[in-house]
Amino acid sequence: MDWNRVQGNWKQVKGKVKEQWGNLTDDDLDVINGQRDQLEGKIQERYGLEKDRVRQDVDEWYNRQTW
Repeated sequence: MDWNRVQGNWKQVKGKVKEQWGNLTDDDLDVINGQRDQLEGKIQERYGLEKDRVRQDVDEWYNRQTW
């Protein structure tokens, strides 16, 4: 998986992330700044999910995107 694509286009990708995980705030997204580990951590925090589940959800979300 090429997460660099997400990091490089974070300003455009933030909207798609917010559509998927609406409990993340704009401030959260600014702090995350395209870093996958930060994104997964915030999703875990906001939704109370297990780390492995969050990693799988992020993988599935990424694979559904039309880059």
